[in-house]
Amino acid sequence: MHTEKKIWQVLETINDPEIPVLSIIDLGIVRNVICKNDETVEIVITPTYTGCPAMDVIATQIRMQLLVIGIKNIQITTQLSPAWTTDWMTEVGKQRLKEYGITPPQLQKANKKGELFIEEEFVPCPVCNSTNTHLISQFGSTACKALYQCNDCKEPFDYFKCH
Repeated sequence: MHTEKKIWQVLETINDPEIPVLSIIDLGIVRNVICKNDETVEIVITPTYTGCPAMDVIATQIRMQLLVIGIKNIQITTQLSPAWTTDWMTEVGKQRLKEYGITPPQLQKANKKGELFIEEEFVPCPVCNSTNTHLISQFGSTACKALYQCNDCKEPFDYFKCH
């Protein structure tokens, strides 16, 4: 019988197909690992966006890696609620994004009424760390990213949008 700990370790080796420097654990899409009495292993995943095209690839990668370690009864459940949030990303994952040239999601701030919001007009450049940047397009290389450009070093870059 396989342990949850071993399965989590295997899942840590599976990279996101759209951002290969992030594991699916770093990205925060794996919600739960359940080892059932009938030797079925259920993996609960949540897409970063409803209809995310990478989810089928990720589910296939999960199945393949679990088969490699001898798990044959695999159930992959997609859970849409609560919706995925960038708060579920690991700090290691956010650092890997920055090193890869993608600005990680920025921290939420509270306004005077205590309502949370994201101050995206100050998105830092992952190359030179300047906040003198501007939005080029709400959609970057994938739907979960926006395209920005640094006004100082002139580099265009993706920003992983908060949600």
